[in-house]
Amino acid sequence: MANENKWNSEGANVEVEDEEDELDDTAYKSAKDAVLFAIDISPSMLTAPRHSSSKKADQDSPASAALKCAYTLMQQRIISSPNDMMGILLYGTEKTKFREEEDRQSHMGLSYPHCYLLADLDIPGAGDVKALKTLIEDEEEFQKLLIPSEEPASMSNVLFCANQIFTTRAPNFSSRRLFIVTDNDDPHERNKNLKASAAVRAKDLYDLGVIIELFPISMPGRDFDRAKFYDDIIYNETPTNPDAPAPIAGATKVSSTGDGITLLNSLLSSINSRAVAKRALFSNLPLEIGPGFKISVKGYIIFKRQEPKRSCYVWLNGDKAQIAKGVSAQIADDTARQVEKGEIRKAYKFGGEQVTFTPDEITSLRHFGDPGIRIIGFKPISMLPIWANLRPSTFIYPSEDDYVGSTRVFAALHQKLLKDQKIGLTWFVARKNAAPVIAALVPGAEKLSDEGDRLLPDGLWLIPLPFADDIRQNPETQLIRAPESLIDMMRVVVQQLQLPKAEYRPEKYPNPALQWHYRILQALALEEELPEKPDDKTIPKYRQIDKRTGSYVTEWGHELEAQYQIWAQANRSSATTTTLAKRPAASAVKSEGESSKRIRLAAETISDSEMRRHVKAGTMGKLTVAMLKGWLLERGLDVGGKKPELIERVEGILEGG
Repeated sequence: MANENKWNSEGANVEVEDEEDELDDTAYKSAKDAVLFAIDISPSMLTAPRHSSSKKADQDSPASAALKCAYTLMQQRIISSPNDMMGILLYGTEKTKFREEEDRQSHMGLSYPHCYLLADLDIPGAGDVKALKTLIEDEEEFQKLLIPSEEPASMSNVLFCANQIFTTRAPNFSSRRLFIVTDNDDPHERNKNLKASAAVRAKDLYDLGVIIELFPISMPGRDFDRAKFYDDIIYNETPTNPDAPAPIAGATKVSSTGDGITLLNSLLSSINSRAVAKRALFSNLPLEIGPGFKISVKGYIIFKRQEPKRSCYVWLNGDKAQIAKGVSAQIADDTARQVEKGEIRKAYKFGGEQVTFTPDEITSLRHFGDPGIRIIGFKPISMLPIWANLRPSTFIYPSEDDYVGSTRVFAALHQKLLKDQKIGLTWFVARKNAAPVIAALVPGAEKLSDEGDRLLPDGLWLIPLPFADDIRQNPETQLIRAPESLIDMMRVVVQQLQLPKAEYRPEKYPNPALQWHYRILQALALEEELPEKPDDKTIPKYRQIDKRTGSYVTEWGHELEAQYQIWAQANRSSATTTTLAKRPAASAVKSEGESSKRIRLAAETISDSEMRRHVKAGTMGKLTVAMLKGWLLERGLDVGGKKPELIERVEGILEGG
């Protein structure tokens, strides 16, 4: 099984109770994934597209593009997911190769005819990446290896070969997937027995827990038809997570005219979108809709901030480099003696004193009930502010494991919330001894790409909401509202700079810092030439911006200058009038500091009706100290003390009067 404590491998004894505020996603991060590419080597897959002068024209044959995709994914995995496995199986080749030791043991060395295991399923190393790169770049070796067989490979043999690879190389991996890349939508057109045999082998793979992912390629003038063969071996839902959403990718098309996206980029986009396995953050959590009415759901992390993998220390003085593991220990301050774990108690400061707790007391303090989601009410979705979220949302989907019928109830709840534009307010305890969270249960509609691929499935999202303790006061600022002329002119600028379809597409903007970090590591590990600068997709396209909005921005700047002069003149006039006003008699003037303070406080006072409204609504905390003191000063009352004392004083006066 996956190593559940992978992220604590540095030797630190991290206690579970220290993670009281964060959801325990250790299992999510440490789950291992094994991916095996199965690439069809047929004459049509080896046919290069017609030559075109267009820069966007396809330059690679489908088979070459598939191998380059595998190479790119292997580059990514070697750094970002060092414990994941990857392999490449070619089928339909004239040569046959499985594993050398097993080939020698078989009678003729042809256990799986026309199947060539280019890279066995294993954790990829720098040598594997170099070998694959050499094959892709060496055209002579490429042509020598990729010779299609006269008779097509049996899909039953291909799937059985994949079964053997997964069984022997990754028997206990939590995620195992087979990526089939082909342009042949009916490999056994005239043989029903071979079709039936392939369906049986596919069922064996699913029973083993292997997910089959198809990456079909449509050739010019011929669309890929799944119904002919692959609908019988490709299941729409995952076997290990039967209730998890599993989008079906559309066929990648080879361009006949050289226009549009290239085959390589299209395949890369499709493979990258499914390169990361779906992993449940929590499983079979009860969702209580009413007293005694529960269903079961699973939670998934759809958005997770990616960071460079944790570095390690290496000891280089031995025969070979070894990872140095750190060990932490608690030391007594007075005697420097190492303290055992049983001698330590957790303590918190309160009033300058240390209040200690036993582990059992800590556990009881943190127990707010069993894990689960409880709906406590419903509100219009318009009442959910855009800022009201503390952490990334969690996508939830029904599960039939604990409560039969959960899917139907979940679907009815989702459709009703979506139709009426409502959200649910929930009490959410993610795991045992976790801090409770108030969360919004927001319905989400299915989102499709331009090609019809599913980007986001329809389901419900749990969005953590802030408590009263989490909200901070806004800073005291003086608002200066822009005149309508400036607003109207800026509206034109904003409209000209809108994103395509007025939406942000995160898949178009890789994190430049993260990608630069990986690129440097890759270059050093593979002994490649170091890149000069990062490929930053977030840099604005200044020429396009200037072309579209340059004149509008210039006009807006002139108008801003004119409006500023008008505003400055008006403010200078009011300041001059105040300075030249008749001064009161000297006997009526107190000290200069007290007088200026009174003027400031009086300027920020509010009326009695407004103050009563804030008291009644319980929003006194939104008022500034200057407003509270100004109101008290007008009535000749004491203005000393901190804000809570001022609020209490005002409330006492209004409630008593």
